Amino acid sequence: MGEAGASDAAGDRHEDDHLLLRIASGEQAALARVIERHGRGLRLFAARLLGGMSDAEDVVQDVFVAVWKNAARFDPAKGRATTWLYRIAANRCIDIRRRRSFRAFLGLDAMPDETAVEEPGAERLVGARQELALVRSGLMDLPERQRMALLLRSIADMDVAEIAAVMGTSVGSAEQLLVRGRRALRDHMASAQNDQKRPGSVS
Repeated sequence: MGEAGASDAAGDRHEDDHLLLRIASGEQAALARVIERHGRGLRLFAARLLGGMSDAEDVVQDVFVAVWKNAARFDPAKGRATTWLYRIAANRCIDIRRRRSFRAFLGLDAMPDETAVEEPGAERLVGARQELALVRSGLMDLPERQRMALLLRSIADMDVAEIAAVMGTSVGSAEQLLVRGRRALRDHMASAQNDQKRPGSVS
């Protein structure tokens, strides 16, 4: 990271810390600013982790309710505000997935919502709708912790130490989750692309 990038990151961290202090004093405008800064990333993270938008909005709302209630507990000396926000979101997503599994076990739910998440410009970023679909399906096939690590890296732009902090694991374990997740995702996409090239396959 260059000097300008490092300066921007430090500025962002300082703004987040200051906003949380203002939220702790009951300032609603500061909460609105945090939502503006992090709401979209948290929503995309939750949607990708859970496989659809249906529960992602609930996750984001829960995150910001927790921020409003618990901002005074945040200690900037222990880590970035972004790490704290995504840890709350990750824990809420895990709760939702456990609830889904339990309800499915009891026969109370249909299959979980696997609706593709449509984000403006997503196809442009990936390059093609078909490739985007392969990435999404590949992510959903990964073990949950591998998927979470990859999403924290790609969506939240966290480094390995921050990913480890969010996931409550060691830096080495977080690195292994990233390595295994990337490998599995590449293998999934290569296999799917090879299937599409076979005679008689549907493109």
